[in-house]
Amino acid sequence: MARRLSFGWLKPPKVPADGVMSLADHLRELRYRLILSAIVIVVGMVACAFYYQILVQLLMQPWMTSVELLKGVKPDLDVTTVLSGVTSPLTLALKICLVGGLVATCPVWLYQVWAYIAPALLANEKRYALTFLAAAIPLFLFGVVVGYVVLPQGITVMMTFTPDVTGLTNLLEIGDFLNLMLVLMLVFGIGFVMPVVVIALNLMGVVSGAALKKARSFVIFGCFVFAAAATPGGDPFSMLALAIPMTVLFLVAEQICHGNDRRRRKKLAAQGLLVEQD
Repeated sequence: MARRLSFGWLKPPKVPADGVMSLADHLRELRYRLILSAIVIVVGMVACAFYYQILVQLLMQPWMTSVELLKGVKPDLDVTTVLSGVTSPLTLALKICLVGGLVATCPVWLYQVWAYIAPALLANEKRYALTFLAAAIPLFLFGVVVGYVVLPQGITVMMTFTPDVTGLTNLLEIGDFLNLMLVLMLVFGIGFVMPVVVIALNLMGVVSGAALKKARSFVIFGCFVFAAAATPGGDPFSMLALAIPMTVLFLVAEQICHGNDRRRRKKLAAQGLLVEQD
């Protein structure tokens, strides 16, 4: 008899009522979430391929804006965009479609992140986690848009360091420019989602509002270090555009964690499991 193709190995394990799973079940769950996310992202890439020319024009708009800004600062600066290499066009198309697929399918793979940590949450906490997931999607998209908007200023700052030498031409490899832009957009998107991750860890009992308060100065310093290291090009404008919103969002997340801790203590006190201190 011919053996039937089975995808039973891909099915996630059943979650017990108490949410406690073995290491093997956690790995099976992780495999399922990763494969499902990868399939959805590939479908998003294929969909973006049909709009490739529109995406290229959209991604080149920050460069055109920076050129206009440079004309006011250095009117004699000669800049030429080039695409070098036989495989560069194909590689560029794959990268643009990949990032487009990531952005377009962010509701799906962000949901998979939530679904993976959901078994560790209590029933009432899952409701809050789903709310924060709804916040993570617009925050990620907002971060991508901010990265897109601040890029022209960053390019202008970097290009103004070109020395005023007669006959000197700036050759901008278009593949490198779009790589810079795509990485910047993803870094901004992920950076803006980090406060939601902090709140999720608080719901899971991993971190408390008091611990976040003690580590506040270190976290703020870390936000600026992360922004300086993660923003391609290293220009101060892009660094501040990422570090300042991340700091503000962290402070908001800290206050939400304090409120969640207070509700948790009151609930335990009402059940006689905790004596509230004045």
